[in-house]
Amino acid sequence: MHLAYPAVLAALLFCVGLYGVLARRNAVLVLMAVELMLNAVNLNLVAFDVWLRDTLHAGQALTLFTIAIAAAEIGIGLAVVLLVFRNRGSADVDRLRDLREDGPPRGGPGGGSRRTGRDGDSPTPATDNDAESGPGREVRGPAAGRRPA
Repeated sequence: MHLAYPAVLAALLFCVGLYGVLARRNAVLVLMAVELMLNAVNLNLVAFDVWLRDTLHAGQALTLFTIAIAAAEIGIGLAVVLLVFRNRGSADVDRLRDLREDGPPRGGPGGGSRRTGRDGDSPTPATDNDAESGPGREVRGPAAGRRPA
């Protein structure tokens, strides 16, 4: 078999994965597109290993390492996506930029940390009860310091 067939297939897989990473907004679909790109690399590694008739089978060994790294990446990536979905109600990649902190870190010379509101334009100061309240559940009054049951 010629080397061109698996190389073209790997190039097509990589292009589809690249399109998925650049065009999708859902984080799960972005992770699937990254997996397609890694599988295209694996296909190239094995194809060139067979074509070069390497006695050490370095391409196949690197493929096994790539599969192990991809499995770990999917496990951690899905955990992060599920955590973001549980906290925000959406796995939209465009809304993930709300996770960044604006201003100095906590305890720095500028006081407390600041975060942006839902619209991204109006900063709101972080409060002590943010961890307990969650999105849309702001607690005020005498119950502000208590943990929810």
